[in-house]
Amino acid sequence: MIESNIPHLRNRRLSRLSARLERIRWVLWARSLNACKRALDLCLVVPALVALAPLFGLVALAIRLYDRGPALYWQSRVGLYGRVFPFPKFRSMCTNADQVRAKIEALNQHGSQGVTFKMKRDPRITPIGRIIRRLSIDELPQLWCVLRGDMTLVGPRPPIPSEVARYTLRDRERLYVKPGLTCFWQVNGRSEIPFEQQVEMDIAYIQQRSLLTDIKLLAKTIPAVLWGRGAY
Repeated sequence: MIESNIPHLRNRRLSRLSARLERIRWVLWARSLNACKRALDLCLVVPALVALAPLFGLVALAIRLYDRGPALYWQSRVGLYGRVFPFPKFRSMCTNADQVRAKIEALNQHGSQGVTFKMKRDPRITPIGRIIRRLSIDELPQLWCVLRGDMTLVGPRPPIPSEVARYTLRDRERLYVKPGLTCFWQVNGRSEIPFEQQVEMDIAYIQQRSLLTDIKLLAKTIPAVLWGRGAY
């Protein structure tokens, strides 16, 4: 009886050992990928911030001159594993945009009960705001978040806490990696892509992410920005 159980016990031990080795392999792979992504972030972001400093100054001045409001709009965004971090954008909307949104909530193009809010010809956007949104200039201050390590260049876009509060378990898989400036759906239609499809594209990225994938997405981001599809 004891001898008949020996092969079974041996198989169980081999199975456990195999699972442990697979977990170690995955952890080493994830850590090496994250280290490579961080090195790529710093190599690109530091010179970009220096080169873009004059543009930052001009955009900030234009926003201030238009309505005397602040040049930057700060939000709380949700990052890796649900950690909240400060998130800056060049302000593209009127100074009371949050109050106005309550009046136009029903016009959400992602559905009146949608997790995210998107609207073409949003009345809250200023004339300067339309220009910087069309060229994605309003997103450039987020390079600071990449420099700090709250974000990376490529990854799912960081949501606001009120959106995460409405996430399903499937949606929360987006939070398993560090958020980024660009991603699959950012280069394939941006706001024109429904939220559910954005989630599936983000999860597909998480499952197949690699340094080569990141480099390809960064290369696609430039023409996507110039083309401006879905930028509103």
